[in-house]
Amino acid sequence: MTEDRPTAAVFRPDDERLARAVESLESLGVKPIADPMLAVEPTGNLPRTDADAVVFTSKTGAELVAGEWTPGDATVCAIGEPTADALRANGTEVDVVPETYSSTGLVETLGERVDGSRVEVARSDHGSDVLLDGLESAGAYVHETVLYRLVRPERAGESVELAADGGLDAALFTSSLTVEHFLAIATERGHRERVLDGLADAVVGAIGEPTRETASDHGIEVDVVPETADFESLAAAVVERLDR
Repeated sequence: MTEDRPTAAVFRPDDERLARAVESLESLGVKPIADPMLAVEPTGNLPRTDADAVVFTSKTGAELVAGEWTPGDATVCAIGEPTADALRANGTEVDVVPETYSSTGLVETLGERVDGSRVEVARSDHGSDVLLDGLESAGAYVHETVLYRLVRPERAGESVELAADGGLDAALFTSSLTVEHFLAIATERGHRERVLDGLADAVVGAIGEPTRETASDHGIEVDVVPETADFESLAAAVVERLDR
């Protein structure tokens, strides 16, 4: 360990999600390194109102449409309980939440129900093609509305320096984009190989399989993927691995 408490980098956007993540890690006896790798830029767009089903893939998207959009008779689908809770908090009834909180899980849950239906997917500009392709393969007519863009904050990178110097005990990646932004900074600063070496000696956690696959594709070996794709489960799994 680098000090009395292990250090763990967390990359959530600099809002209540980061505050909760820091609190969660503190409660587990870890020193959080808060290094946001994402910032949200709303587009001002709203989901279409003529769809048979509307899919939300994040809590952020659900919060952005609050008070500005109503589903009418459309079936409302949320990719996970945090997204569903954000919709419900603003009076929107949620009809479908998959057991597996992923694009694949959502496609499997909707299945034949969307055959011949108009499905609106409301999400960020970095959504994967898995959801769109899966819905289209199920027979849906799919339209995507970008509710917000995810950009890299200018001051991001403290954790990159720590990893390069071997001062990071854990890293908790919560999306593929956090992986990509983290390594982009490492490359821009000429630290990529040192950073990869530093992560090899740390416990690396990924919130789900898509994030793990992205990390692996970029040369990062992931040690932990929690059964439930939420930050608290990720943090608990990473700390358990650290304690070994």
